[in-house]
Amino acid sequence: METNTKTTDPQPRPGRGKLILQFLKGSKAFFIIAMLCAAIIGFTETVMPQIVRVAVDNVVGSAPMDDLSPFVRSLVEAFGGPEYLRRNLWIMALAVVVVALFKAASTYCFRVFNARGGETLVKNMRDTLFNHIERLPFQWHMQNHTGDIIQRCTSDIDTTRNFISEQLIVLVRILFMLIMSMIFMFSMNVPLTLIAMIPLPIIVWYSLFFHHKFRKGFQECDENEGKLSAMVQENLTGVRVVRAFGRERYERDRFGKQNNFYTNLWVKLGRLMAFFWCSADILSGVQIMLVVIFGVIFCLRKENPMTAGEFIAFLSYNGMLVWPVRQLGRMISEMSKAGVGIDRIGYIMDAEEEKDDPNALEPPMDGDIRFEHVTFAYEGCPEMLHDIDLTIPAGSTLGILGGTGSGKSTMMYLLDRLYPLPENGGRITVGGTDIRKIRLSHLRRNIGIVLQEPFLFSRTLRENLGITTPDLPEEEMKSAARTACLDETITGFTKGYDTFVGERGVTLSGGQKQRAAIARMLTRSTPIMIFDDSLSAVDTETDAKIRSALEKRFGSATIILISHRITTLSKADKVLVLDHGKVAQFGTPAELSAQPGLYQQIEEIQSYHPDADSDDGDRKNVNDSESEVNA
Repeated sequence: METNTKTTDPQPRPGRGKLILQFLKGSKAFFIIAMLCAAIIGFTETVMPQIVRVAVDNVVGSAPMDDLSPFVRSLVEAFGGPEYLRRNLWIMALAVVVVALFKAASTYCFRVFNARGGETLVKNMRDTLFNHIERLPFQWHMQNHTGDIIQRCTSDIDTTRNFISEQLIVLVRILFMLIMSMIFMFSMNVPLTLIAMIPLPIIVWYSLFFHHKFRKGFQECDENEGKLSAMVQENLTGVRVVRAFGRERYERDRFGKQNNFYTNLWVKLGRLMAFFWCSADILSGVQIMLVVIFGVIFCLRKENPMTAGEFIAFLSYNGMLVWPVRQLGRMISEMSKAGVGIDRIGYIMDAEEEKDDPNALEPPMDGDIRFEHVTFAYEGCPEMLHDIDLTIPAGSTLGILGGTGSGKSTMMYLLDRLYPLPENGGRITVGGTDIRKIRLSHLRRNIGIVLQEPFLFSRTLRENLGITTPDLPEEEMKSAARTACLDETITGFTKGYDTFVGERGVTLSGGQKQRAAIARMLTRSTPIMIFDDSLSAVDTETDAKIRSALEKRFGSATIILISHRITTLSKADKVLVLDHGKVAQFGTPAELSAQPGLYQQIEEIQSYHPDADSDDGDRKNVNDSESEVNA
């Protein structure tokens, strides 16, 4: 079977905001409190220069209070007026300390609630993604690299969290400081404020100009990180194959090439960001230089000069003005990166989950199985099955034989709805009910399947065998293991059923993994059982024992045996022979053995014994010699 692995994403999705709001469920309250704390921090930072200004101009100096805002004048009068404060400067120092403490408390609360919100957001994103991925069709998983999916669920989630908790929430503080700074600056000196604002539009335009370039660079880096993750995942999973064929050097070179390419992408993006930040620093430096030069000029002029306190406060507010604008550039950079991450996560969330028919049924599953003119092709591939029409009577055993790629496993995938059967591709029924109308959970709960490549989780044998049935009684587990001829093997292990099998069952042999997968399936007494070439790695004697045990234990179940071994199919009621997706032969083993065709050819090949041929040849030579002598 061929599959297309998708490595590229669609264009930027229009529903980013909706997706973020979906992920924010449960963390909104934390972020709202964090934003309020950020606003308070911004307020305290804008108040501090006003305290310094009043202290320099009105308390230490003798400037009139007419230039102060009514609110500030009322505060000064509430504390006894300029004269009283001049005699008690500790009050001004205390005001600075109180504001600083208030800012510190707000900063603490901001960090705590922001961290809670960020971690809750990440948890919600992971849970939502994992639950969604678990419900995606088997076909989707076959079309996407596991490493790339993992990278989207880890790195892209962290990128999104960092943007929301470290950039987006801080935006409230930035906007508050920006607005308050401009208000105070205009109230102190309008011409100098206008001069300070001259470079700002250029900085904003400059940041927006680089936004597209950053986005394109981050997307390319993310996609290649996914490829790198997929390569690592494949090599770690297939490490035995790599070593068995001596491909370590090849895989190292292949990884090194991809890693160098990925590294160079980040270096290239780093150069672009360095140029952006250096240019932004120059523009910000020019803006500060203009404020200092013209501020000094305004302080030295004879008519309506700028006071020292106003100049000090203005410089502080200008720093608050420049910092948000500079931070805007960082935000745009992070927004580009987060946008790519959200789009990559959105690609997973946009994938359609498996869905039941609104009127899904849960009919009895012990009826006849009917394939009615089934035709099927994988996406972008040639036709795999063509006009398959047959009936599998309830309680019978069907054997399926065919060459590689003939569609044997595909038939079972369609029966279990691992792949959806298209509307124009015929019909599959169980007991007369179309499987499209059967509830998926009910269908799969009543079909036990041992896949062609048995998969064991990185857990103990006990956990692997009981994974389909929670709280499985010990005796039932052992009974299933005995039926699969696995019990003796398990008891031979030091820890028995508590033996840890390693990732993908790497510590077990091929035959042991197949028998473990069979035992796992047998822990559920399903009316339909499918063995997809699941006895290929066991010897002929064990094969016969397992089939005999299955007949005794599940005589009433409908059993489908897919195998390349004629002996495995010899006790089947009927055998279906597939050739390039079409029905080549169908009948009992005895009937197919007697008629010319693929079944007979395979049987002859598998029953061929060189020693017997040698003996027959010797006897033939002897008989020929005797004939010649008689002549």
